[in-house]
Amino acid sequence: MGRRAPLSQLLLLLTAWRSLLAGSFPEDAEALAMVDAHFARRYPVFRGRPSGNESQHRLDFQLMTKIQDTLFIAGRDQVYLVSLRESYRNEIIPYRKLTWRSGQSDRDTCAVKGKHRDECHNFIKVLIPRNDELLFICGTNGFNPMCRYYRLDNLEFDGEEINGLARCPFDSKQTNVALFAEGKLYSATVADFQASDAVIYRSLGAGSALRTVKYDSKWLKEPHFLHAVEYGNYVYFFYREIAVENSHLGKVVYSRVARVCKQDVGGSQRVLEKHWTSFLKARLNCSVPGESFFYFDMLQAVSGVLDIGGAPSVVGVFTTQTNSIPGSAVCAFSMADIEAAFRGRFKEQKTADSVWTPFPEDKLPKPRPGSCAGLGPAASLKSSVEFPDDTLQFVKSHPLMDAAVPSNGDEPWFTQTRVRYRLTALAVDPRAGPHQNHTVVFIGAESGVVLKVLAKTSEALNQSVLLEEIHVFNTAKCLSSHEEDRRVLSLQVDLEAHNLYVAFSSCVIRVPPQNATGRGRHAACHR
Repeated sequence: MGRRAPLSQLLLLLTAWRSLLAGSFPEDAEALAMVDAHFARRYPVFRGRPSGNESQHRLDFQLMTKIQDTLFIAGRDQVYLVSLRESYRNEIIPYRKLTWRSGQSDRDTCAVKGKHRDECHNFIKVLIPRNDELLFICGTNGFNPMCRYYRLDNLEFDGEEINGLARCPFDSKQTNVALFAEGKLYSATVADFQASDAVIYRSLGAGSALRTVKYDSKWLKEPHFLHAVEYGNYVYFFYREIAVENSHLGKVVYSRVARVCKQDVGGSQRVLEKHWTSFLKARLNCSVPGESFFYFDMLQAVSGVLDIGGAPSVVGVFTTQTNSIPGSAVCAFSMADIEAAFRGRFKEQKTADSVWTPFPEDKLPKPRPGSCAGLGPAASLKSSVEFPDDTLQFVKSHPLMDAAVPSNGDEPWFTQTRVRYRLTALAVDPRAGPHQNHTVVFIGAESGVVLKVLAKTSEALNQSVLLEEIHVFNTAKCLSSHEEDRRVLSLQVDLEAHNLYVAFSSCVIRVPPQNATGRGRHAACHR
């Protein structure tokens, strides 16, 4: 059966694809303007700096984040600080650099464990503000993850090293997310060397640490964590994982949004002690409607919460399953629709080999599983420790919601079916155009191209418009020994200076305002 499942899945996809092609599947748009690689060579490039005796030092980009007027670029052993208020004509020049290398003993131990010496560096995987004064930074540290606080004003080390377990991955290739909410660190990563223990974890604040249930595929199944946001009474996590509800089709991947209550303190000594009592998850549905829906199931990147047409929303880039017809899409989801999914019915599997079905609403224990103590259905309870056992047992075995979260308008903003433009990253300007009333999405691709799309966010615009196709990757200045080196890993928009920063594994390139916003050379937003 193991070999037949992927084949049946592919046949279903082919059937859906033919149906959509015969119907109303959107065609790939042609860009109104194009910037070729020759013109893009003018853009400033930052590659990191050689340090010590490393003649072949690479940037080995890991993350890029904007804090106040500074862009932090983190890679291997280094964090670079670039002022967004100082523009240099042909260069991106950091005004400060933080160096944090793995100790010799950590590198030796890493090598003994069978890792290549290139893997035994300190790859910076977490860089977030704790408050207005402190930065929290974590690195893989030669497969022995560690965290530190640094002062935001001068990058001086502050305090002692903190164990990075469950806060930072072991391997630079592993995905992770982290944020502080109300003084506590929420992290999602893998918590062991073998990467078998995926965890959503809360620590570093008052009270005991909380985590997801260990080795329970109903909670997490080989997740790739992509983003986390604080919104209202919850922290939301966006990721993709193997869908346990469709295991009969093989390793099918679905996109998820999960949430936990910020005031969750864990269950009783009998059930879910030191574990989340509020962990719930739902599928994100990014698909093209028709006689047969065509799904883009694999979330690649997602924005924070933005005001889109007056509604708080997130925007994501999705692709099709790895073994299916190639395709990419951009979908938006309102936070109201996400919250509605968590108020809906739960999904259950009655036996190990049975089909998953909706759980009857009238049979739910009270208070409603997944509720926050002191709020809504659980308003009468002061703490999650007080939840009755049947509520805790239910949420432990039923974390998945039945209904998927629909995308805004029930269709993607933008689709792309050309293989060379398989989409990987995005950044959103929700206040674009001369009157700041348009939404422009910058989308990175595997081929080193950035697409600039004017999104359909209201009925006034019949469809999204592909404004520009920018061939950003610089083969002369960025290391390019593999096709993977051309993959856009991250995008950051500086909304004040209208610059777009595009990150690759070996370099970061700044796209100037005339291409980043459309307010210059092409005046595309005016169109």
